[in-house]
Amino acid sequence: MAAPPKPEEISHPPMDQLQGLEYCIDSNPAWGEAIALGFQHYILALGTAVMIPSFLVPLMGGTDGDKVRVVQTLLFVEGINTLLQTLFGTRLPTVIGGSWAFAVPIISIIHDSSLTRIADPHERFLGTMRAIQGALIVASSVQIILGYSQLWAICSRFFSPVGMVPVIALAGFGLFDRGFPQAGQCVEIGVPMFILFVIFSQYLKNFQFRQWPVLERFALIITITVIWAYAHLLTASGAYRHRPDATQRNCRTDKANLISTAPWIKIPYPLQWGAPTFDAGHAFGMMAAVLVSLIESTGAYKAASRLASATPPPAHVLSRGIGWQGIGILFSGLFGTATGCTVSIENVGLLGSTRVGSRRVIQISAGFMIFFSILGKFGALFASIPFPIFAAVYCVLFGLVASVGLSFLQFTNMNSMRNLFVAGVSLFLGLSIPEYFREYTTAAFHGPSHTKAGWFNDFLNTIFLSSPTVAMMVAVFLDNTLDYKDSAKDRGMPWWVKFRSFKGDSRNEEFYTLPFNLNRFFPPS
Repeated sequence: MAAPPKPEEISHPPMDQLQGLEYCIDSNPAWGEAIALGFQHYILALGTAVMIPSFLVPLMGGTDGDKVRVVQTLLFVEGINTLLQTLFGTRLPTVIGGSWAFAVPIISIIHDSSLTRIADPHERFLGTMRAIQGALIVASSVQIILGYSQLWAICSRFFSPVGMVPVIALAGFGLFDRGFPQAGQCVEIGVPMFILFVIFSQYLKNFQFRQWPVLERFALIITITVIWAYAHLLTASGAYRHRPDATQRNCRTDKANLISTAPWIKIPYPLQWGAPTFDAGHAFGMMAAVLVSLIESTGAYKAASRLASATPPPAHVLSRGIGWQGIGILFSGLFGTATGCTVSIENVGLLGSTRVGSRRVIQISAGFMIFFSILGKFGALFASIPFPIFAAVYCVLFGLVASVGLSFLQFTNMNSMRNLFVAGVSLFLGLSIPEYFREYTTAAFHGPSHTKAGWFNDFLNTIFLSSPTVAMMVAVFLDNTLDYKDSAKDRGMPWWVKFRSFKGDSRNEEFYTLPFNLNRFFPPS
């Protein structure tokens, strides 16, 4: 008769740092490999950078030429913000990209009666862009104040592993409508892309070329190249000639109209659309999106720290990062990117997929963003990749980030009824409430909040359309009011508390110390 299994054979001890990564936050691949990986992160960031202006600019009255300039400006500002965040912010390997959270207040500005009555489309585009810039500039103060005053560090004292699980998990799961619903817009390229990416990055990851796991490291760039060529072949052979407009827009490689309208060289500069205009209602609505960006980024930073094999960022480091992100939104307003910024979830997922969490790789990708945003034609070539190709990859990468959130449950007692309640209810409501708001908006063409005060509607509709934001409100409230005094150990607080302060764990210095000896002037708390 076989001996009963020992406890260590059926359970896994909790681990502060994720194991199995090839390069952690401060270890660097060889320069050639780092540059290729940086280019891969740049390609992935293009999906959102092209999709947001492609959606918003036509609504604003802009032409294809305007759209290209907004894409270039967004990429340029993304590059600057990513460099600032990796050098002086949290110092985690995170790409700071465009955010969909700002869509509700921006669409509200687009439909403002003072702008819709402008007859000339180009004048209306410029007027709308300047109004968006003004709102972003004012709203950015929320993150700048919360970050640099260390107020967000104080708020983070109310977070625990069990309260953070829904926030991080829904930073990935909450984007489910950006995954297969978008890939399914062109099944013939979306599904092969998904299958090929999974095969290359997972099943063939041990395939080595000169002792180099080339398929695991570069699965994204190889599969995008293969499927993009296949999509181009379908386009050139006339497969879409008599198909509906929507199919042609999603599947064809020549419908983006980016390459023909892009200038060869163009350097974006502040106030390039003219002087921003300021309106209190617009700014207040935009502040809700800035709060959503703050909460989504908090979850993303925690996920990135795990996928970079670092310890969770101490409270003051997290707050410092939020302050720099506020500066990033200020830059978005000054340059005119048509949206604010947040941590790019797909790029966080790519850290796990490649098993490379190196900070240098992300800094190189920021260099590519700036370089290709100035060289318009070359940037436009890569930006014309059909969106269903990106959406197929999101199905993997968003799921990966979500599972990192679930991995924080290892530090909690999941045999506690209280913890099951907190985690389950906040996860469910985090998915269910935004879905209600989405369905209502689709059917009624306005959100559930529909009063005469437009700023109030924008505020509520923006907050409740974000899964991580709803999850954080529910989880933090339940976690800090329900038997919280007697359940510190069950909530995972003994493990969590040592990462709250910079000196709480000796590894924090290695991961989060500022460069150029700046810690002398900004001593960690």
